Amino acid sequence: MNISEADNFTTGGKVAWVGSGIHSSTQMSLALQLPFCGPNVIDHYFCDVQPLMLLACMDTYVINLLVVSNSGTISMVSFIVLLMSYVVILYSLRNHSAEGRRKALSTCTTHFIVVVIFFGPRIFIYTCPQTTFSVDKMVSVFYTIGTPLLNPLIYTLRNAEVKNAMRKLWCRKFLSEDKQ
Repeated sequence: MNISEADNFTTGGKVAWVGSGIHSSTQMSLALQLPFCGPNVIDHYFCDVQPLMLLACMDTYVINLLVVSNSGTISMVSFIVLLMSYVVILYSLRNHSAEGRRKALSTCTTHFIVVVIFFGPRIFIYTCPQTTFSVDKMVSVFYTIGTPLLNPLIYTLRNAEVKNAMRKLWCRKFLSEDKQ
């Protein structure tokens, strides 16, 4: 990595930190304005802004629009930037060997699957107006717990040593079943 690439990475990291700080501050300032009364129990497994707004003692329609536009924009822009990076990668592969293209496509495919599995539910949750669907908690569990658990599994199964060990295990299992 040369100096200009390192500078770009550092700049990109700073943009990500500043953007996420602005996003979080906006969400927090909107939530802190709300007057709360009644039950202090959120019907969700973590404290998120939209379930928190259901506890407010006022009409949260405008605040909800701000939250949806803020969160939805962040999710959609992040997803679109990632998709554009895949397009750039695919475009740059035209100059590489067939083996290089195969390896890059294999890596991009698994990464793309994880990105879609992560951003699909997030976009569903954060671009919907304030309505509670029965699947909201399940979808939230999926993108907060499911995707991080799948990510190491997907990348581990791409490892040649792990693939060979899995093949041996499956072969032994099938051979032992055939003998019975």
